[in-house]
Amino acid sequence: QVQLVESGGGLVQAGGSLRLSCAASGRTFSSYAMGWFRQAPGKQREFVAAISWSGVSTHYADSVKGRFTISRDNAKNTLYLQMNSLKPEDTAVYYCAAERRQYGLGNSSPPEFGSWGQGTQVTVSS
Repeated sequence: QVQLVESGGGLVQAGGSLRLSCAASGRTFSSYAMGWFRQAPGKQREFVAAISWSGVSTHYADSVKGRFTISRDNAKNTLYLQMNSLKPEDTAVYYCAAERRQYGLGNSSPPEFGSWGQGTQVTVSS
C-alpha cells in the first residue's frame, strides 16, 4: 500500500487558482499511475484527472479540461494538481489516488485505484 497525504486546499474566489499536492510514501510511487478525484456534498465521487506512471500521458474530465493540469515529480514522490480559472462548481473535497497495478497509463474509474488520501477541501466563492 502507498500512503497519500493531500495539501493545498482552501478558500478562493471564482477565477482564482490553487495548487494541490499529494505526498506519497510506502511502495514505489514512480511505478504507479495516479489520479485526482473530487466529491461535492450530496454527489458521487467523480474523476478529475489522471497521469501515467511515467508522467507522459495525462487525461482530464471535460469539466476541467483547459483549466486544470496534473503533474508529478517522481524524485519527490509528489503528485500535483494546478487549478486555474476556478468556478464555484469546482467546490468539493479533492482526493488523490494510486492505481492498484503498476505501470498504468492513467484511469478514470475509482475501482481501479487501491490507495486514497484523506482529501483536502477546495471552496470557490462566487
